[in-house]
Amino acid sequence: QVQLVESGGGLVQAGGSLRLSCVGSGRTFSSYVMGWFRQAPGKEHEFVAAIRWSGGTYYEDSVKGRFTISRADAKNTVYLQMYSLKPEDTAVYYCAAATRDGNAYYRSTYDHWGQGTQVTVSS
Repeated sequence: QVQLVESGGGLVQAGGSLRLSCVGSGRTFSSYVMGWFRQAPGKEHEFVAAIRWSGGTYYEDSVKGRFTISRADAKNTVYLQMYSLKPEDTAVYYCAAATRDGNAYYRSTYDHWGQGTQVTVSS
């Protein structure tokens, strides 16, 4: 059974940084597309970033230049380094894994999800 566990969320002031981690178990994720989504209160899930097994990366426009996604396949781990955080980045952040190819921006591409970690950015 595949499990994804996120960590690293917390409360930070605007302009601060956080690094989220997502550790996968139950399967090797080296060939998967790994992604991060977020959901703010009262809003839909939003794509944040994704990384393919080949190393190709994708970012939502509002986080480009501030967030960096990376992966350590030997550790079955994907990271989201977040800099220059803004109050509008406040959300629950979810890690996701796709076992099949597809559009990295779409939630429907991903078939495994973590439980989420809260990120709160104060102004």
